[in-house]
Amino acid sequence: MRTKAIATLGAASLTAGLLFALPATPAAASTYPTSYFNVPYGQTYTTGTITWYNRAVGIEGEQKSVSSTSCRRTLVDTFTANGVYLDTRSSSPVCGQSAKISFSVPADVAGGAGRVNVYLVWEETQEVLAGQSVVK
Repeated sequence: MRTKAIATLGAASLTAGLLFALPATPAAASTYPTSYFNVPYGQTYTTGTITWYNRAVGIEGEQKSVSSTSCRRTLVDTFTANGVYLDTRSSSPVCGQSAKISFSVPADVAGGAGRVNVYLVWEETQEVLAGQSVVK
């Protein structure tokens, strides 16, 4: 009887161990590729993640402006894989602080954008201070 109890406990331990080894939730049915961007200009910057959706790109990150009188904005252009311009969107301006950014840019073609250009822009004149091109 003692052998049967030990065998049962051993099987229960093995089963519990296997259950803990399995992922808590199944993998998402559809995941989208991501890329990173980092556009510094002096002590200011815009940095974050691009998520490549089927008909848009999502921008999540942070931008910084050192001076309250010299505001910055993050501007993003989308292009097809062949370099055809699609659309532009930008963040709200940030003045004298760091702030989270989150917005999307349309890329309404089959397969979505193949490339984006991310710019750090001086809000007052819309002058491009620095930029980065990111390919999907």
